[in-house]
Amino acid sequence: MENLKLEASERKLNTKGDLKKLRLEGFLPGILYGDKEQSLPLSVKKISIKKMLESSNFMSSVIEMSIGGSKHKVLTKDINFHPLNNEPIHIDFQKIKPGTKVTVNIPVKFINNENCPGLKMGGVLNIVRRKIELRCAAENIPAEIVIDLANKEMNESIHISSVKLPEGAKPVISDRDFTIATIAAPTVVKEPEPAAAAGDAAAATGDAAAPAEGGVAAAGDAKAADGKAKPGDAAKSPDAAKKPAAAAPADKKK
Repeated sequence: MENLKLEASERKLNTKGDLKKLRLEGFLPGILYGDKEQSLPLSVKKISIKKMLESSNFMSSVIEMSIGGSKHKVLTKDINFHPLNNEPIHIDFQKIKPGTKVTVNIPVKFINNENCPGLKMGGVLNIVRRKIELRCAAENIPAEIVIDLANKEMNESIHISSVKLPEGAKPVISDRDFTIATIAAPTVVKEPEPAAAAGDAAAATGDAAAPAEGGVAAAGDAKAADGKAKPGDAAKSPDAAKKPAAAAPADKKK
């Protein structure tokens, strides 16, 4: 991995007012921690840190730091950001020496997507881990973990055991063969057939148009409850039809 370079200055200012003035002047306060040495307060140019942050593997990159003429190899351990504008406000570094074991998060890179049979068949690359935490020597930190997708089939999983890591590097998660990515089958939502959908709509329309059971009888009951007969109701009544007509009066004997 190519080392980054950074200029830093020993910082004598520690009060809140001093730190605020330092930030207004375009510098970022920080601390350099050593293995057994006393921590050193320092300051770096904010613009230099913001430029380094554009790299996805900045947190796992070895930085060659110059402080007053002396050079140190360091790793970035932590960065604090302002909660509103997301600007960096403080940074911590760790001094490293050859042979020092460090824990770093390494980004994962996938290659040969165009030669992956599973993706050609319409599969989807489901990334479970975009970074993998490794324990390795400081001078042997990989820039990225490369995963070759060539010959990967549909529904195939890619585990950490199938990835070639640098010599001496081991994943921090060691109790299981964890999954990094899978070639998942596409999810298809089945739409109803047009003919079936039209038939269902017609059936629903027919049910709405049909009269409710007992609808005629209900109308008759309502009319009877009203108590007011309309003209012609007597002629239509079944009882009126069954009633015999009145007999004509008999002629009187002369």
